[in-house]
Amino acid sequence: MDKGYEKERFETLKIKASVAKAFRKFSKSISKSQSIALLLMLEFFEENGISPAETFGPRMETLENRITILIKKRMNGMIAILKDIEKTQTKPTAAMLLKLFEQTEPAKKTLIVEKKYADENKEVRFREKKNSKSNDA
Repeated sequence: MDKGYEKERFETLKIKASVAKAFRKFSKSISKSQSIALLLMLEFFEENGISPAETFGPRMETLENRITILIKKRMNGMIAILKDIEKTQTKPTAAMLLKLFEQTEPAKKTLIVEKKYADENKEVRFREKKNSKSNDA
């Protein structure tokens, strides 16, 4: 019994014996019941927008064109997603990291030197100590 179709009743179709034999053979080859095999075939034609009356040409050009269009649409969608990710996530993050790791030179402070030593020696051995308590306030 077909799953999901247990309570449906059967209908009959009038088809030629040779067609029925070929269809039964095809249904067995895809391991489905005849109803499910026919349903799968109908869904395939509807989803792909092709008609069994269409000719595909020597290289199935019609189907190739449809697949190409579908692949292009999907690729364009993926490109749009990647561009959005780059614009909203990658570039701002890179800019923040660049600013974070950018090395800037600290501002040079003038040294406070006692007057009597200012004229004697231009070289100073001691530097101003940064007070962490004053920075916290």
